[in-house]
Amino acid sequence: MNIYLWIIFGVLFIILVFSFYRRYKMMAAVPGKPESEKLVVLTDATFKKQIAKGVCLVDFWANWCTPCKIQGPVVSEIAEEIGDEAKICKLDIQNNQRVAAELGIRNIPTILVFKNGKIVKKFVGVKTKSILTKALKEVLKD
Repeated sequence: MNIYLWIIFGVLFIILVFSFYRRYKMMAAVPGKPESEKLVVLTDATFKKQIAKGVCLVDFWANWCTPCKIQGPVVSEIAEEIGDEAKICKLDIQNNQRVAAELGIRNIPTILVFKNGKIVKKFVGVKTKSILTKALKEVLKD
């Protein structure tokens, strides 16, 4: 009986490893869409100046973050659509840690919507284009 239990555990372990490997290969094979030309790349030095006036959506991301790789193309699409009405920005928290620390960004991707330098909306995790577009349009109306 003991050997059958170990065989079952072994098979389950192999299935688990295979599923993780398949997901890894799938994400590695996702071609990166080119970023929009309307997308503004922020740094610690340029952050405050960029969010000071008007409505600004900022995507806090890191290169090693898989959910961020999923969220990135969505933010680029929003920049193409709404880039004339609001600033759509990205800030790499791995290279620009000061701003992320000041704002208390603990999880990524985090998306903050600013209006005249003040946070009006916060999203943590991967969000759909429709959710982000709706939130931006609400802030633009006010």
